[in-house]
Amino acid sequence: MAPPPWLLSGLRPKPSTPIAWAGVARASVSLATPLAVGFALDRPAYGALVSMGALSGVIGDTADAYRMRILNIAVPQLFGALGIMLGTLVYGTGWAAVAALTLVGLVSGMMSTIGAVASVSGLLLLLNAVVGAGLPMPQPWWVAPLLLTVGGLFVLTLTLLAWPLRRKLPERVAVAGTYLAVADLLAAAGTDAYEERRQAVTQSLNTSYDLILARRARYHGRSNAMVRLLAQLNVVIPLVEAAPAVHVRRLRLPDEIPAAVRELAVAVEESRTGRPELTLPAPNSPATRAVDSALRHAAVVVHKADPDPYNVDDRLGRPAVLGVRIRRTTRDVLFSGASWRYGLRLALCIGLAQALTSLILVPRSYWVALTVTFVLKPDFGSVFSRAVLRSVGTAAGLVIAAPVLAAVPMGWWDVPVMVVLAALIPALTAKGYAFQTAAITPVILLLSDLLNHQGFHLVWPRFLDSLIGCAIVLVAGYLLWPESWHVRIGHRLADAVAEIADYVACAFEPGSSGDRAERVRARRRIYRDLSVVRSEFQRALTEPPPVGTRAAAWWPLVVAVERIVDATTAARVRVNHGAPEPPPAEVAEVQRQLRELAEGIRASEVLVEVRTELPGDEEGVLAPLRQEVAAARAIASPQP
Repeated sequence: MAPPPWLLSGLRPKPSTPIAWAGVARASVSLATPLAVGFALDRPAYGALVSMGALSGVIGDTADAYRMRILNIAVPQLFGALGIMLGTLVYGTGWAAVAALTLVGLVSGMMSTIGAVASVSGLLLLLNAVVGAGLPMPQPWWVAPLLLTVGGLFVLTLTLLAWPLRRKLPERVAVAGTYLAVADLLAAAGTDAYEERRQAVTQSLNTSYDLILARRARYHGRSNAMVRLLAQLNVVIPLVEAAPAVHVRRLRLPDEIPAAVRELAVAVEESRTGRPELTLPAPNSPATRAVDSALRHAAVVVHKADPDPYNVDDRLGRPAVLGVRIRRTTRDVLFSGASWRYGLRLALCIGLAQALTSLILVPRSYWVALTVTFVLKPDFGSVFSRAVLRSVGTAAGLVIAAPVLAAVPMGWWDVPVMVVLAALIPALTAKGYAFQTAAITPVILLLSDLLNHQGFHLVWPRFLDSLIGCAIVLVAGYLLWPESWHVRIGHRLADAVAEIADYVACAFEPGSSGDRAERVRARRRIYRDLSVVRSEFQRALTEPPPVGTRAAAWWPLVVAVERIVDATTAARVRVNHGAPEPPPAEVAEVQRQLRELAEGIRASEVLVEVRTELPGDEEGVLAPLRQEVAAARAIASPQP
């Protein structure tokens, strides 16, 4: 009689999640202040609309760097204003409203596949269009968009007030954090904790590069501070590459080496310059020589005040100018099958929700489409589990909202109530989707009550509408789309294995260019792809059987493929520091096995064990790589 594991994983709060108290205070002030101003001016509906805009800003404020927070808050507000305007224009038009919202759902869904900011923008576009089409808004038509935008800008203003007080650049803090993650990785080399530390390094590198390259993309010239940070970030890459060379040999590094990397992290964060002082033990193997060389070079660059701006290459490639990226993104979205599939799925569900509420009298009918919008949000995990968790979260939110709507008279008492309810949103959002739903539900109900004055009578219709919306999503957005309830790990993992085969060619194939920067970019792309595979794996685990059970079977292969990348990097590092080059025939055989593995993963839905022999010199540089490839083939090759 115990709840299934996939449900418990969603209902269990995420551990060790600190509460962002600044965000809690900002949410309380930004949502309660507009209500107070609205009551003072005898315009409570206006105050509610400004608070709705502020709610969107609070939900979208997820970045650390202030420049990214401006994008995360300001850009979605523009699309939210456009959505409320479109909804207001089709309010009360019947089937014309159904068609309009269905089209908006298609556009919103396709936008959501672009990236994080576009995803939030698409969400607010559809969300506010549904609200505008379902609730009477103040006239003329431009009032509601203006008020929602004011609410979002109010949150942005409160966010930026602390910018002058911040002592350190977020980009510098991120780079220093990457050095600390690398120090932990080197300390864990040769132990079972290495895999977890390597995942932390990958995530930290992604964050640091994204912050710095996004900042630099705004400038046609080069910022001295960003050039120095990019140089400091680039020189940590050889240390990351040297770590697997040590780990595959099960060597333990002296404590002085991780300690020296942590000192470099402090130097990065405090922007120190001068002559570095390193006291390191003498290296005794190609792997330890790689670590020693990388660490000494990193120390020189970290403490260098003015690195050469023309000798700083971008390890991931510098972003193109904004116009080029917009054209490229638009083309990719319009010609992407995944983009159209998600857009059509969202449009179908929104169209069904609006058509159902047009044919059948459903109280507070716009909540049905709102539920569909929230549940089908693509980057919140499994659609199935989100539908179930939203029902649970809504029920919990109604338990909070019911006594408030029943006992608190409409008026000034709503302001202190909003102070408390708004504070719950950032406090509970980090705990999980069900907790976020439970926190947002009473806030939206309270704001809706200021617009339609239904009080306690909102509670039960709200729950019924949520159940109807979840049912529509489960049928039209989940069961009718085979890609939703099939494990999608295999094809993505096969693509990653094929890229690893190319990486092996780039690293060892005779006649290859030997471009080190290109090898670094290739390895980083592979690790990013494997991070996506891990995310897909975590999503699939939240699905009910048989999807979750099938996904669990892929986990050993995911780990095996990651170990292949590490072994390839380790072999290249050892060659760079004195080990002999591997024979071309051995390199070609490893490539062939990897390509066969990729094709086998694509062709098989079931993992069948197959023993694969990869003969070669057991003392050679590729011996660990051959062992990892053989292990992966043993896990995953399809039955012949």
